[in-house]
Amino acid sequence: MDEALLRSLTPGVLAILVRRGADFAAAEDAVQDALLQAVRVWPADPPRDAKGWLVTVAWHKFLDATRADAARRRREDLVDEEPAPGTAPAVDDTLRLYFLCAHPSLTPASAVALTLRAVGGLTTRQIAQAYLVPEATMAQRISRAKRTVSDVRFDQPGDVATVLRVLYLVFNEGYSGDVDLAAEAIRLTRQLAAAIDHPEVAGLLALMLLHHARRAARTAPDGSLVPLAEQDRGRWDTALIAEGVGILQAALARDRLGEFQAQAAVAALHADAPTAEETDWVQIVEWYDELTRLTDSPVVRLNRAVAVGEADGPRAGLAALAALDASLPRYAAVAAYLHERDGDLATAARLYAEAAHKAPNLAERDHMTRQAARLNARGCR
Repeated sequence: MDEALLRSLTPGVLAILVRRGADFAAAEDAVQDALLQAVRVWPADPPRDAKGWLVTVAWHKFLDATRADAARRRREDLVDEEPAPGTAPAVDDTLRLYFLCAHPSLTPASAVALTLRAVGGLTTRQIAQAYLVPEATMAQRISRAKRTVSDVRFDQPGDVATVLRVLYLVFNEGYSGDVDLAAEAIRLTRQLAAAIDHPEVAGLLALMLLHHARRAARTAPDGSLVPLAEQDRGRWDTALIAEGVGILQAALARDRLGEFQAQAAVAALHADAPTAEETDWVQIVEWYDELTRLTDSPVVRLNRAVAVGEADGPRAGLAALAALDASLPRYAAVAAYLHERDGDLATAARLYAEAAHKAPNLAERDHMTRQAARLNARGCR
């Protein structure tokens, strides 16, 4: 696979799609999908006209995506009941709205979904991805939540745990780069920490600060994703790291461990390492063991498999991965990384291509496509 050829053809293919009427963002997505298909198909069946092949496949991808988006919008129009227009409040009561949407008449899962949609500004698709459920399922859940609270008085605010879950998911969506919500989530969590003396509120704030401290180093000048191990640690915000670590240490000293404190402890260990090679992976595995005990989350187990692979070698990581459901988001990416470290480049290339196809955002899709192309190029030499 000639990665240089793909790079050289991409601008021209993108320009053709735009001239045909595709908006630029949708054209970029379609071209990336076409590049991914090229990585999978060309090594065994190279086309005679590479650019023509890419244009044809990208245009079909664009049309498919446009039809799917139109269908999604029609579904959301059916389930969304927009609130009546009114005068905007003079004061910022966003955090109060979070609590009110977490109404006691709703289950925690439904309250989180409703708040993300009504206040957080996330789409049904983004919320469904966060919950690892189909978009149609999440649309029904949000619709039921709206019906449940349509006739109740919003004078019984929900609990702190539900609001923390919402803030965490909003921050994650903002941190992914799709929607700029990370700074807003931090602002609201600071407000909550100032109002409530709760170790998990402090743990969530510490976690956000530690992750946000690395944001400037997460992407290259061309917008491509930079993995944690390759980031320029000189670009990390040391003031945010120091603040996050201080908040975390005070929370942990209260000996009321929760999942956000444990996640922040993992982030602090990454922040504390002068280089990627000096990361204390053994201690990170121990914290993931605590998180597994607290949450039994499949996503936590997936992250633990990565840590085990770093601490005990890639085969140990693959063994931990084998116990998980392969349909988990980013499962293929983790498997690809561990297989590459174990020397199985062909399997790693195939899995990187699969991970690119399932990537939740353009930057991650592009990164996985590049990884697949890199390994396929090595295999061709």
